Amino acid sequence: MVQAVVGANWGDEGKGKIVDVLANKADIVVRYQGGANAGHTIVNKYGKFALHTLPSGVCHPEITNVLGNGVALNIPLVVKEIEDITSKGVPTPKLLISDRAQVVMSYHILFDQCEEERLGGKSFGSTKSGIAPFFSDKYAKIGFQVCELFDDDILNDRIDHILPIKNALLVNLYHKEPLTHEGLLRELHSYRDMVRPYVADTATFLENAIRDGKTILLEGQLGTMKDPDQGIYPMVTSSPTLAGYGAIGAGIAPYEISRIITVSKAYSSAVGAGEFVSEIFGDEADELRRRGGDGGEFGATTGRPRRVGWYDCVASRYGCRLQGATDVAFTVLDDLGYLDEIPVCVAYEIDGKQTTDFPTTPTLRKAKPVWKKMPGWKCDIRGIRKYEDLPEKCRNYVEFIESQIGYPITMVSNGPGRDDIIYRDSPLKK
Repeated sequence: MVQAVVGANWGDEGKGKIVDVLANKADIVVRYQGGANAGHTIVNKYGKFALHTLPSGVCHPEITNVLGNGVALNIPLVVKEIEDITSKGVPTPKLLISDRAQVVMSYHILFDQCEEERLGGKSFGSTKSGIAPFFSDKYAKIGFQVCELFDDDILNDRIDHILPIKNALLVNLYHKEPLTHEGLLRELHSYRDMVRPYVADTATFLENAIRDGKTILLEGQLGTMKDPDQGIYPMVTSSPTLAGYGAIGAGIAPYEISRIITVSKAYSSAVGAGEFVSEIFGDEADELRRRGGDGGEFGATTGRPRRVGWYDCVASRYGCRLQGATDVAFTVLDDLGYLDEIPVCVAYEIDGKQTTDFPTTPTLRKAKPVWKKMPGWKCDIRGIRKYEDLPEKCRNYVEFIESQIGYPITMVSNGPGRDDIIYRDSPLKK
């Protein structure tokens, strides 16, 4: 059985916690896309961890964790993450890295930083992790696959090919020092040595696991709104964030994905630039940001304060539809217990007309939120394990959101830990 855990919105929905919970019944967890430009936060008996590239199953010693071919692989950061978690008592994880994954080079990070500086006020809000330059090279067919690290003839030829391209930009556009053949070869050799213990034909490994009846979790990064095709282009990431890409990024057949758990927060948040209709500001935003998440709404990778807003039913319905949600995991519900009433964005007003359809970016820029206010429950709901034990007004909020988005909310998270989860029988579940 293959299940995908993906984001409905702008990312930061709490996918790491949901994967960590579901991993109790999984054999394999696969990260299939993205890079170190966004993180997943998990809290368990070992402590609190912000994972950037490692799959969220790494705190389960019995699970095999896989970095698939669709991942932007920053090898030094992966090794550092392993060292960081094991230094806090986590057993050394079982990790396999696809021999077809491509390598993030130091110059990808340099180019990312230089371009954001050049754009100034028109920048994309990049985390400066090298992701856009990395994917640009991948699709220009001038990147380095992991398997190529072990063939010096390939490395030397590729370096000779890319040096004139990179140096022309570095020297003439960004006014930086040029790269050298010797420096790049040395960097690639160091990556080869670091990654050697983990390299595997992960596609064949996963095919055999499926035949053996293993349970596999596919873990996506960010959410629908950051997808380069279906999201708020151009303020998007550089790899597909939809569950449909899980088959490609993991190297399995698409029909093997039988369940898609789409994660959506009980309010909205986002890191980086881009359209965000239900965003709030000032003291109202500061209070939600302070109370939100475990320790506040700050990016797991960047540490940047997240933009926050109230729940957006228009964006979430669209996000769940594009993901193909079979289940919705509704997270951080406990963070809203301080409110007398909770605004919910139920429609957009565009040029004087209301719509519940999520538009393209140029039209989205004109959208204003249409609010409906729900009564708050004014109490702490952490520790509750049964849905029927939640306050009535809390259940009304969950069920109103479900009716608006049209997808079954079958998991409700009411705290940061593995045990802070409520399973629910939804009337929409087929």
